[in-house]
Amino acid sequence: MEEQVVNKAAEAATAVATDPSFLKAVAVFMDEGGVFMWIILVIWTFGIAIAVERVKSLFSYDVDGTSLMNMVKKNVMVNDVQKAIQSCSNSKALLPMVLKSGLKRANQSKEQISDAIEATILEVSPKVEKRMGYLGLVANVSTLIGLLGTIYGLIESFAAVATADPASKAKLLALGISKAMNTTALGLISAISIMVVHSMLTSKSDKIMGEVEEFGVKLVDLLGTKKGAGQPGSMAPGGLPQGAAAQKEDNAA
Repeated sequence: MEEQVVNKAAEAATAVATDPSFLKAVAVFMDEGGVFMWIILVIWTFGIAIAVERVKSLFSYDVDGTSLMNMVKKNVMVNDVQKAIQSCSNSKALLPMVLKSGLKRANQSKEQISDAIEATILEVSPKVEKRMGYLGLVANVSTLIGLLGTIYGLIESFAAVATADPASKAKLLALGISKAMNTTALGLISAISIMVVHSMLTSKSDKIMGEVEEFGVKLVDLLGTKKGAGQPGSMAPGGLPQGAAAQKEDNAA
């Protein structure tokens, strides 16, 4: 669903961007703003590139955690741990990676399983948070450079008005201020768009890490409970429970 929304938004943006009148208006807007407009555009492009990379990565890291956990639980309950491991090996998502690390230690103690899962969570966390801080930086810098460009434009406007004909001073000042505001406008457009994307990506990353931690704990509990439940009923050679077999040996001695 989220991918469909992103694709439709991209198609709409492409249709608008290829309109000749729109392109002409953008060219005039950029030219009137001066050099600061191009600086903001470069920063904005940098932010968009990071956002696109993060969107692709986070969508590849995500998976239906509930369905995966149900599949793993079903295999573990029938003592088919290898099949559970295989179900976690066919995905590049982070949750299967974490569950797989715990399943590989299914025959070990609950503490060792927990340590393996926690170590894997620490390993995958940087992949989710990677480059996210740059998006906030891009938004802040775009706004500040836009304000700097406006101040620079106002200085130039007042300097030009100082030597202009008194009859045309008001007109020149108004024109200069309107042009100077272009940098603030572009800076805010850049900042708002990047902030929106940053918020969406943060929400996505929180959802991924939340599922990783939740189902990681559930797997530790599942394996620990399964192992604990299996110990009293585990069979010794000869078909007797281990406790009964040990008592029989003592009586025989």
